[in-house]
Amino acid sequence: MTTTYAALLRGINVSGHKKVPMAQFRALLTELGHRDVRTYLQSGNAVFTADAADAEDSLAADLEKAMETHFGFTVDCLVRSGAYLKAVADACPFPAAELEGRQLHVTYFSHRVGPERFAPVDPAAYLPEEFRLGDRALYLYAPDGLGRSKLAETLARPALLKGVTATTRNWNTVAKLVEMTRD
Repeated sequence: MTTTYAALLRGINVSGHKKVPMAQFRALLTELGHRDVRTYLQSGNAVFTADAADAEDSLAADLEKAMETHFGFTVDCLVRSGAYLKAVADACPFPAAELEGRQLHVTYFSHRVGPERFAPVDPAAYLPEEFRLGDRALYLYAPDGLGRSKLAETLARPALLKGVTATTRNWNTVAKLVEMTRD
């Protein structure tokens, strides 16, 4: 039995740094034995199928190792099943259908984080921006977009994310990855 997964790379192809051509990324995933490999955009999103017995963390670790060997630099990777991505989308606490994709974001975490991690953040200080925690995910409503979001800047502080790999996708990408990973 196989499972469809999404690989989410963090911090590639940004301002000319850590360049990862998508054709090479697809080839690398295929060399790792994955099937039905497809990429979405240039920002490090890939969908593939693998044996259902493969754990997300081991798939991510294998991909990180292969990326470093092939490209010569480290890239943080998260791998999530299509079922997980759909569950995160379905659990969105904000009215996604009523918002523009640039206004709603999901930050995926490498492991669960509790509300105590974000206790130093005063939500009232950032209104109308808001965030909510989910299952290894953080939902961010930023009405003026991520680039202008003071809350996003605060939530991305290294002190808040210490020991966690985190990568953010806008709602358009979240929805597209759910669609691409449907089994």
